[in-house]
Amino acid sequence: MRVARRVTLLSVVCFLFVRAETLLVGVAAFSAVQTKPTATQKVAHEAEIAERFAPVFYQALGDTPRSDYITNFDFDGDWRGDNNWDHADKKEFSLKAYIYYAISETGSHFFIHYAVFHPRDYKGGERKGALLSELMRKGADHGGKYDPTGLAEEAALAHENDMEGCLIVIAKKGNHLDSDHVAFVETLHHNNFSRYLPGETLKDFSPVRLEDQHALLYVEPKGHGIEAYVGDQKQTGKKDFLRYKFSGHAEDPSAGETKVCQDLADNPCAESVGYELIPISGTLWPKAHEENNATYGENCDYGQISLFLTSSGGRRSEKKIKVGRIGCAFLGKVGGHNMARPPWGWFDKDERDQPLGRWFFDPATTIKRDFHLDDSFSTSYLRLPFWAGMP
Repeated sequence: MRVARRVTLLSVVCFLFVRAETLLVGVAAFSAVQTKPTATQKVAHEAEIAERFAPVFYQALGDTPRSDYITNFDFDGDWRGDNNWDHADKKEFSLKAYIYYAISETGSHFFIHYAVFHPRDYKGGERKGALLSELMRKGADHGGKYDPTGLAEEAALAHENDMEGCLIVIAKKGNHLDSDHVAFVETLHHNNFSRYLPGETLKDFSPVRLEDQHALLYVEPKGHGIEAYVGDQKQTGKKDFLRYKFSGHAEDPSAGETKVCQDLADNPCAESVGYELIPISGTLWPKAHEENNATYGENCDYGQISLFLTSSGGRRSEKKIKVGRIGCAFLGKVGGHNMARPPWGWFDKDERDQPLGRWFFDPATTIKRDFHLDDSFSTSYLRLPFWAGMP
């Protein structure tokens, strides 16, 4: 009897142990499912990051202010690139303020690309610049192959569509974005990248001013090159400005009360034009893969892009991602043809030995090289970027 009771008791204990273990595994599995971020949560988190560090843009206005308004590519309700120049004149199309963005992340930094679009680059004037550019283009066609990569850009004084931008790098210092801070800034102006550091001027880098961790950037009139906002006479003298600041609402600067600023050296802008952020992942990028493309007029073959990833366990591995042939210059037929490019088409004309697209596809490696950082600066990403799994 005692043996039988011992066996029965042992069986009960074993049964309870197995049930408890199963329950714990189930709870752990449920917890893991609950804590794993969904695609929607990732998008929302990236939007929060982009909003927190969104730059303030001081947009200088030329003799045709409407052509200097920052807006979205499809401001006219379509994704055609070859009607944007003409539609920019038509008041029925509001030029509401939008900025495009994309985010990558390593264990120590966020890398945020911001892209600024204008329907026209009118260097040389609205009419004269476009006409002269067209004549030069035809002359190049007659004398030899026209270069659509941008090497002849200085000769093409004006062109349909324009996109310049910046890369803001954020050092992560805690579990909340308010603890993080801007560490590095790069801007694009006419196929040249400029590099900046917050604070004082250093030997190889100029300073960039911050306003609550929002970089202050200057956008030139007509050509829309971007650089750090200094506020000196060279930038502000005899110019009107619009100050664009993220608000989550896309405002049209031509609607209602004017927000134009003057004499910035002595009178800071009292008001701003609010802008809204748009993810590149759902707009410019999928359009670059479409056949019979009305958005892009030139394609580039990017082949494979190699990136390093760090797993949750700390293991570092290399991933090769096929990008292939995609749109790399917007369709434009006024002035220089197809001269404006999305961020993966940007390059520095003085560094043509660098692979096209690296500035966008692998910003960590770019920043490490450009700012002469040592191996303590991580170039290994926590997850694949959006473009690795699209279109």
